[in-house]
Amino acid sequence: MTDPRISFIGAGNMAASLIGGLLAQGIPAQSLRAADPGEAQRQQIGERFGIATFADNAAAVADADVVLLAVKPQVMKAVCESLAPHLAEGTLVISIAAGISCDSLQRWLAQPGRPTAAVVRCMPNTPALLRQGVSGLFASAEVSADQRGLAERLLSAVGLALWLDEESLIDAVTAVSGSGPAYFFLMVEAMTAAGVRLGLPQATADQLSRQTALGAARMLCESDVEAAELRRRVTSPNGTTEAAIKAFQAGEFEALVQRALDAAAARSGELAEQLGR
Repeated sequence: MTDPRISFIGAGNMAASLIGGLLAQGIPAQSLRAADPGEAQRQQIGERFGIATFADNAAAVADADVVLLAVKPQVMKAVCESLAPHLAEGTLVISIAAGISCDSLQRWLAQPGRPTAAVVRCMPNTPALLRQGVSGLFASAEVSADQRGLAERLLSAVGLALWLDEESLIDAVTAVSGSGPAYFFLMVEAMTAAGVRLGLPQATADQLSRQTALGAARMLCESDVEAAELRRRVTSPNGTTEAAIKAFQAGEFEALVQRALDAAAARSGELAEQLGR
């Protein structure tokens, strides 16, 4: 299928990022639609991308090959149940909502006499807004090979798309990459504050920290060298970097990171139980 018909339910920032990425990949505007309850949001998306927009979700999904659910987890059940009668048989449903399992989505989308819905659950992160994101994807058993390709094409429009063999690993993806940008923001925030305490002007400390984060990230992503080796290469014996690394490790830095990610993964699992009822 060269130009799949893709409908977005919810036209917020992540949907807008995906729409922009798909258009940049060559998907024609007439193949994309978006539904949103907000008139201003619909107008903004329509004018920005030249795609059709709808106030009615059912109208937006008519004849769609792919329906991407980009609504808040708290309203997902109601949205799915209202959409279910209007989805064509064989439509691929992709959810980017945190904490909603494939099983829950399939229950809410179920219709008498119809096959179980083909569902892909994914966890993107906020750098997708810059098309520098990463997403973990899990497909239900009903998803065909062609549909997997469609889902990967869609999420690859805003960054890297990685398939998971087990849905439970979504919690780990959430902990590592879904919540991950905030960890780096916290690190830059702390480095900036420390630089100010060392005597740097606020603006200078901020610029130094931001650019250092950007440069380090590019070194990681544009090289096939592991992070541990890159760290060793800039850590001279008895030098300034080694002094800082020793201070981090004396404070059990690695163990603290593990505890933080364990907490995020556990919370992801708790939310899934609460929202999937």
